[in-house]
Amino acid sequence: MPDRSLAVFPAYRDNPYLNFMLLAPRARGWTVLESLRLEQLEGHLGHLGTGDVFHMHWTAPIVQRADDDHASARARLDRFRTAVDAARSRGARLVWTVHNVLPHDARHLDLELELNRYLAATADAVHVMNADTVAAVADHYTLDPARVVRIPHPSYQGVYPASVSRAEARAALGLGDSERAVLAFGQMRPYKGLDVLVDAVRALAPGERPVLLLAGRTSAEDRATIDALLGDDVRAVREHEHVEDADVQRWFRAADVAVFPYRRVLNSGALHLAASFGVPAVLPDEPHLRGEFGDESWIGWFDPADAVSSLAAVLREGAWSADGAAEFSQRLAPFAVSRRYADVLERAALSGSDAADSAADGLALA
Repeated sequence: MPDRSLAVFPAYRDNPYLNFMLLAPRARGWTVLESLRLEQLEGHLGHLGTGDVFHMHWTAPIVQRADDDHASARARLDRFRTAVDAARSRGARLVWTVHNVLPHDARHLDLELELNRYLAATADAVHVMNADTVAAVADHYTLDPARVVRIPHPSYQGVYPASVSRAEARAALGLGDSERAVLAFGQMRPYKGLDVLVDAVRALAPGERPVLLLAGRTSAEDRATIDALLGDDVRAVREHEHVEDADVQRWFRAADVAVFPYRRVLNSGALHLAASFGVPAVLPDEPHLRGEFGDESWIGWFDPADAVSSLAAVLREGAWSADGAAEFSQRLAPFAVSRRYADVLERAALSGSDAADSAADGLALA
């Protein structure tokens, strides 16, 4: 089918996930229209018609802008809906990926809920990465299982350089031979539970405490919070700016385990990054995470109902194994996952509202 357009919003060009997923569609001849601003998106949607697809990813840019008051956010939501409805009236199809239950630290919650409910009701196909997403979001909005397509998050296999040895990485970060290192990687934000991790380390006897490796972009406000959390009794090696691609390997190669003490999370790209580097991981034992990753031997668990004590016990035990991580990454290799996504787009373009039914039959992954 020639001259197919795929409008993607928001299209963060430095986001590896988006780049992975677009590999196969680009190879199959889709013209990808990328936008970051609502004004750009409105222009792109105005050119879509039969055979074209609009793929909505993160919802935050619509009503979560920091400088928007409620009235401004309402106006942006109305503009978004008008543009999407017009494109669909001309035959374009809508695909929505549910990345989060709701945006982290959401402002204008009533408008955010309205936006999510609109997308849930309107999308021709709803893409989820976690099999339990329908249940996880049910308190806020309803997803029709008949229109839900599950395609998991791709791994980062072969994406980042991996030339640095473990010994070289640990030396570069100033780690001693006998020091255990616990990594928290990615943008440092309150919902990621760093206070739980720090308190869990502090709960251990001084001789049992691992070194914390904290790496990821951090706001000035959140950095001050982390400074206060660490005090002078928890050793940490930190990088609070964006970690360049060439340096990602140093943090993972140096780590004994990656810990994700999230308070609320639906999907985690950093977990897949850990697997790609063969690093064991620890997650909160939430039903949707256990359902998705419970069979993975390289993942350990702590009880979020007693988070500090439970995580401290996991850190004290230190019985981590990366067995199975390489197979997990191979199973979710980026281009293989992208091909499944391209199939969903093609079914959406051809079949409209029947796309999710046919895609779910052929593409949903156990």
